[in-house]
Amino acid sequence: MFARTKRLTLRPGWPEDASLLAETIAHEAVATNLARVPWPYTIEDASAFLAVPRGATDARFLIMAHDGACPRLIGGIGLDGAAGGIAQLGYWLTPAAWGRGYATEAGRAVLDMARHALPLRRIEARHHLDNPASGRVLRKLGFREIRREPSFSLARGHHVGSAVLALDLAMGEDADAATDRMPIAA
Repeated sequence: MFARTKRLTLRPGWPEDASLLAETIAHEAVATNLARVPWPYTIEDASAFLAVPRGATDARFLIMAHDGACPRLIGGIGLDGAAGGIAQLGYWLTPAAWGRGYATEAGRAVLDMARHALPLRRIEARHHLDNPASGRVLRKLGFREIRREPSFSLARGHHVGSAVLALDLAMGEDADAATDRMPIAA
């Protein structure tokens, strides 16, 4: 699957993206805000990630910004582990892309895919409590906090307090997402 928004293209990662992926995600400030990303992050880590097979309901994308002279990799986003119609949303942006609305824009595109192209009824996401910006993105997307619990951060090497949020896809779309449609291509 692919998706395009006004400023972004979401596309699958390919083996030849390993070097660029490693360079883009390899910031300690990024890795420590994620659950499954090691620190330091190497090209071998990127190659291994890109080689993970996708399940029928997995939707993993590289986020390419095309609001400048040429497209550039700025992050990643995806839905994983759809058991019983429930998937987990995860995302990250390189620090140079923070604070520009890219995470919200990419999130809306993925949620649109989930609503219209995947057999999902609910999406859950979590953020470390010391990363409130990620929580704000999730709330803009319509997620509501359902609990708090520790979650393991591979980069930090220990558990971190986290908020778990959920979005029931059957409840409808948030108003902003409904006005910012984009085409989906499988």
